[in-house]
Amino acid sequence: MSDPTTPAPSTSGISRRGLFGLAGAGVVGLGVGAAVDRFVLPPTASAQENAAVYPFFGEHQSGIVTPAQDRLHFASYDVADISRDELVELLQDWSAAAALMTQGKEAGQFGAVSGNYDAPPDDTGEALGLPASGLTITIGFGPTLFQTADGTDRFGIASRRPAALVDLPHFPADMLQDALSGGDLCIQACSDDPQVAVHAIRNLSRIAFGRANIRWSQLGFGRTSSTTKAQQTPRNLFGFKDGTANIKAEDTGVLSDQVWASGSDGADWMTGGSYLVSRKIRMTIETWDRTSLREQEAVIGRTKGEGAPYSGGTEFSEPDFAATGQGGAPLIAKDAHVRLSHPDQNSGAQLLRRGYNFVDGNDELGRLNAGLFFIAYQRDPREQFIPIQMNLAKNDAMNEYIRHVGSAIFAVPPGAHQGGYVGETLFGA
Repeated sequence: MSDPTTPAPSTSGISRRGLFGLAGAGVVGLGVGAAVDRFVLPPTASAQENAAVYPFFGEHQSGIVTPAQDRLHFASYDVADISRDELVELLQDWSAAAALMTQGKEAGQFGAVSGNYDAPPDDTGEALGLPASGLTITIGFGPTLFQTADGTDRFGIASRRPAALVDLPHFPADMLQDALSGGDLCIQACSDDPQVAVHAIRNLSRIAFGRANIRWSQLGFGRTSSTTKAQQTPRNLFGFKDGTANIKAEDTGVLSDQVWASGSDGADWMTGGSYLVSRKIRMTIETWDRTSLREQEAVIGRTKGEGAPYSGGTEFSEPDFAATGQGGAPLIAKDAHVRLSHPDQNSGAQLLRRGYNFVDGNDELGRLNAGLFFIAYQRDPREQFIPIQMNLAKNDAMNEYIRHVGSAIFAVPPGAHQGGYVGETLFGA
């Protein structure tokens, strides 16, 4: 097995289009063999800060069960009027560049400063001198890549759209903006350095010039989930611990059941992949900040300090939904968030969350435009996110303090093998 810190050179190259006039991603992809399962590998370390390095190649794409990093740059793309072959070339170019950047290297064969002095550099240069900082790059395919809203099968793949890649329904109280929703492709770049994450999206967007353009994007900070048992539970902008009961990388049985797609699900090319749902959730911060601590805790169903369920115990104590207080009222209210989102209330369905806080300045009334950029991975949104969110949308006391303004769903293919590209199981079969 290859050493994940010493990637082997690849013989696969970037397309001529990626190199010619587009400041392409380079002619080599770096990584480890397909047998490497990245979530069980600890990151390599050096004396430098933020020196974690995660392999790009492997059984699953990185950035799903990888230890959640502190920063996010997420981008959704619309694909231009291009051919199937050109789309495949784009995915090849993206994969080659991602394999370089996740190892802390510059995008492209010549990088930011070593190429032709009279040509645009292969790399934008703002990450020069910075380590990999735990960068992961995850690529997904939206429903409209398979078939447009008017029924057009642009790339001859409509028949291979997974049944689980559904169009999300309109949930009660949704206030979705088209400019913040949907997309043909997505890239999730996570890192412990915001400049490294932005550098990744910037360079992948440059490589896509003429083939795909950003539809919407989102910067995030302060992870709102823990994806390994070694990580402490972080807090969201309401001040509460978020993601206490999240699926962890060590829960391999749960991952197999709840996160990783299987060939038995009906789409063989998605085996080892997952389904990503993103929701941009704006928090009415000013209203929440004028709400009593008692009310805040009742809405969540947990204490604000320890994060313990209202039924008692510590943060990781299992909530007792049958426990009652004075007058026989349940200690955890029937409309409390922790009750309605719990697997016991949703036929056992769970989600692997990788959300982030965001602050996008302020609105015209001087209120903070802030909240949670929710990201969840799952095996089948029809059985997981959709029923869970419908339950929350109809009954959750938190709805008084939040607004869902953006939404998207993507099929995230399995990881690529060294020398291959993300999406090869779909386009190469």
